[in-house]
Amino acid sequence: MARKLAVVGAGLMGAGIAQVAAASGWDVVLRDVTEAALAQGVERIRGSYGKFVAKGRLEEADADAALARITTTTDLDAAADADIVVEAVFEQLDVKHELFRTLDTLVKDDTVLASNTSAIPITKIAAATGRPERVVGTHFFSPVPMMALCELVRGYKTSDETLATAREFAESLGKTCVVVNRDVAGFVTTRLITALVVEAVKLKESGVATAEDIDLACKLGFGHAMGPLATADLTGIDILLHAAGNIYAETQDEKFAAPELMRRMVDAGDIGRKSGQGFYPH
Repeated sequence: MARKLAVVGAGLMGAGIAQVAAASGWDVVLRDVTEAALAQGVERIRGSYGKFVAKGRLEEADADAALARITTTTDLDAAADADIVVEAVFEQLDVKHELFRTLDTLVKDDTVLASNTSAIPITKIAAATGRPERVVGTHFFSPVPMMALCELVRGYKTSDETLATAREFAESLGKTCVVVNRDVAGFVTTRLITALVVEAVKLKESGVATAEDIDLACKLGFGHAMGPLATADLTGIDILLHAAGNIYAETQDEKFAAPELMRRMVDAGDIGRKSGQGFYPH
């Protein structure tokens, strides 16, 4: 299997994907629109490798070698010779359409174009290209270096070969895959966590229980490692609000309609761990 990967988007998810790929032997080009974003992404990767070394989970020489396999650029043309391109940009369809439309003109005929979207149907993204059979969803989970799951999403025209290549890629990074065979908005995992988070927020909003007790109930009652509101803080309340909006727009299902509290928290900038405040202080 070829080992040249392009990751478009150097944010938390893109940097995480680049990190695990480089550590698994892939040559990675990490692309973003500004040098500042790229520098921040590389610093995040370097810091994460450092934590693995400090815990004895990675040799320092291996960390240095992995970091050396990552190159950065603001030029999308650098993705031209990649065997797989993973998109990890903002969760907005027009942004993804513009990117995939350009990638379609740049990459090789047999390149797999993958999206890390957590909620937008792959078929909609693939429609911007002339090769929808080569487009697939590879939904990694945050933080990518720690989370074992990758949700593979088959668009309406995704070929068996493309899905197999995506699985081989994800498994080469040490991930366990689940396959979504019907391209519904939110797939499996985002639909489940969004519905749970929305209901948990409603319970807190209406004073039924505190955030701590709601999360404790899920941890002790259902065996969850983390409660839904703590999960929202980790993922980003803004990210889940956007996912809920995407799913609701597709389904008109009221269980995905975000509560007012969730919207106001995002308006106020209290979006979880990355802001220092969400349902909990951080």
